[in-house]
Amino acid sequence: MTTPCRYAHVTLVTNADYVIGAEALVRSLRLTNTAADIVVMHTGGVNAAALAPLSELGAILHPVDLLDTSPEFNERHARARIHAEAPFTKGGKPAFHTPLDNFAKLRLWQMTQYERCVFIDADAIVIRNIDKLFSYPEFSAAPNVYESLADFHRLNSGVFVATPSGQTFAAMMQELDAPDAFWPRTDQTFLQHFFPDWHGLPVFCNMLQYVWLNMPELWDWTSVKVIHYQYEKPWQPGHPKAEKLKPLIELWRGIARGETPDLAALPPPADGKGT
Repeated sequence: MTTPCRYAHVTLVTNADYVIGAEALVRSLRLTNTAADIVVMHTGGVNAAALAPLSELGAILHPVDLLDTSPEFNERHARARIHAEAPFTKGGKPAFHTPLDNFAKLRLWQMTQYERCVFIDADAIVIRNIDKLFSYPEFSAAPNVYESLADFHRLNSGVFVATPSGQTFAAMMQELDAPDAFWPRTDQTFLQHFFPDWHGLPVFCNMLQYVWLNMPELWDWTSVKVIHYQYEKPWQPGHPKAEKLKPLIELWRGIARGETPDLAALPPPADGKGT
């Protein structure tokens, strides 16, 4: 009889584009020889045929509903409203970016079959084993650093450590849809509000791709564990920053094809000190 795993790496897909990302993420986790389950939460925006490759890679498919939030909440967090009232000025969000769907991440707290979960956005890849993160406390996340050191006071919810709990989920739902509540960066803003004393993960556990462009001296290939392709996605053909991010995109594409990357051969950022 197989003993149930206590830990899981979890991601979320809400449409077919994020399935493309999730497949590369699952492949990357497999390459790190993780001992944890790999769980893909998915909403009704993806059909069974699109999800099949994830299952074939050994991921556990876990259907979830979008949160039962009020019509007023949904209107405030619709794509057009979010992009108008809290515009993304640092980079371009793809057309398939659906801000309201991001809140479905909170369903992770209902997965009480696990003692601890590490959530990873589907637009990320893991290049070194991160199972150590299961020993970090709730709520742990890396800072939202990609432009300057001033960003260290904000968390990025692309990677975080959580302890599933029905009680915590209920408390979240009570605060999330409060009258006139507006979370400009959706789940990220809410999680920093809900966990004001969040614990910091090393920045290398959620290395945002714009660090490559804006803070090259921070990029250290010997330390990077997770690369998070925030804003433009590596599967988007010919996006405006594709040439400058070419080494990172090629790394993602190689993993997506099932190749094992040679981390020692990766180049440093063009303007950085590198290692």
